[in-house]
Amino acid sequence: MALDFAAGCIGGAAGVLVGHPFDTVKVRLQVQSVDKPLYRGTYHCFQSIVRQESMLGLYKGIGSPMMGLTFINAIVFGVQGNAMRMLGADTPLHQFLAGAAAGLIQCVICCPMELAKTRMQMQGTGEKNPSRKMYRNSLDCLIRIYRREGFRGINRGMVTTIVRETPGFGIYFLTYDTLTRALGCDADDGFIIPKLLLAGGMSGMASWLSTYPVDVIKSRLQADGVGGVNRYDGIVDCVRQSWRREGWRVFTRGLTSTLLRAFPVNATTFATVTLFLMYMRENDGGAKDCESLQPNLQHSSL
Repeated sequence: MALDFAAGCIGGAAGVLVGHPFDTVKVRLQVQSVDKPLYRGTYHCFQSIVRQESMLGLYKGIGSPMMGLTFINAIVFGVQGNAMRMLGADTPLHQFLAGAAAGLIQCVICCPMELAKTRMQMQGTGEKNPSRKMYRNSLDCLIRIYRREGFRGINRGMVTTIVRETPGFGIYFLTYDTLTRALGCDADDGFIIPKLLLAGGMSGMASWLSTYPVDVIKSRLQADGVGGVNRYDGIVDCVRQSWRREGWRVFTRGLTSTLLRAFPVNATTFATVTLFLMYMRENDGGAKDCESLQPNLQHSSL
């Protein structure tokens, strides 16, 4: 358990470092105004952020995912592993249910973490003075939100996070299990790393495709109020306004950058965790079967 926890933390950190710039682009595209859009697309958004805010602008809000990483991985590893033991047989249905349970429970940390990340990523946009910083860091962001809005404020978007994470994690673990079986991942296979990279990357993409419209609404609700203006009364109102003003395409806004990010993030996380576990277990003389090397790949960082 301790070894899995350490591997998940290291692999998750590597995934966040690789994927956070893509996440910043995704959030900016999701929440920009349809009347006065700042960005024409994924590449233009990326280019604009680098030009106006330097490369560091792509890493705004990274403190929040990094802070929550240890706790999220601990929760998901523990819940998913215990759920599989309780369910018994290793079947596709049990993989989905165990993953869904893990996704549901980790929302307690994931939601506030993503709220701070979103607010930090949006900092400086839509303001008369873009250089003015309302929040010093992710922790300061959460503290200020709590002081203004209380417990409910720091859990803004919780319902949409649960709706996204529960089936998202289930689909992720199910897809990953199916692909690793189909690819024949054996520990002594010389091509095991490329196979696991492919399985992890494709599983992350499948998970995002299945829940992406919910993520758009979540981002809009969590960004609502930035600049002092609240536009939405709740989930239904956000869906209604978004659909009426921008049509069905609004629910795919930022999808390109998300999928571009999903594959390398999961590939990086998966490779890091796998290599770490293989190295540690080889030195320990432990079993190195493929099933024992299954890592947790955070959906909030997929």
